[in-house]
Amino acid sequence: MSDVLTSEGLDLIFRNARTHNAWLDKPVEDTLLNQVYDLAKMGPTSANMCPMRIIFAKTQAAKERLKPALDPANVDKTMAAPVTAIIGMDIHFYEQLPKLFPHADAKSWFMALPENVLEYAALRNSSLQGAYFILAARALGLDCGPMSGFDNAAVDAEFFAGTTVKSNFLCNLGYGDASKLYPRSPRLTFNEACKVL
Repeated sequence: MSDVLTSEGLDLIFRNARTHNAWLDKPVEDTLLNQVYDLAKMGPTSANMCPMRIIFAKTQAAKERLKPALDPANVDKTMAAPVTAIIGMDIHFYEQLPKLFPHADAKSWFMALPENVLEYAALRNSSLQGAYFILAARALGLDCGPMSGFDNAAVDAEFFAGTTVKSNFLCNLGYGDASKLYPRSPRLTFNEACKVL
């Protein structure tokens, strides 16, 4: 793959993209949510395990179910966002491996592992997928507000009861109000964060 994104494309998903806390009153269509997922699902995960599961809280009723689990600082921005994606992870991701990794018996690699080991693998890989999700959303013109300020156990009880899915993080989605952005926070330089050995 010798093609590279244009500078404008890099601006869209990295350099000019921001974490939004205020939202314009503009809906996000379900077809766009489908497109975001269909891009995000293409990113790599260990043994193609794809543990990410998403609930899109879009209706007022769904938001009200989510509200009690939110940290106080996250309530207003989440209730105002057109959509909140509950990024979850299926701890028993291995059940899908015969479909997702058909060229080997990958299910047998994981199914007997302790739950805490499975959860660790699911957390790492669903976090990767969550990052792909954010990049896909930005690439398709949405703004994102990812956050971890919520009660995971409460979200799991409300949205994932009776399943093997647990919540990882939340991501508000919509069209951000750029007039309410804070100045961009600094990042570490290459030399501060990296070594080439």
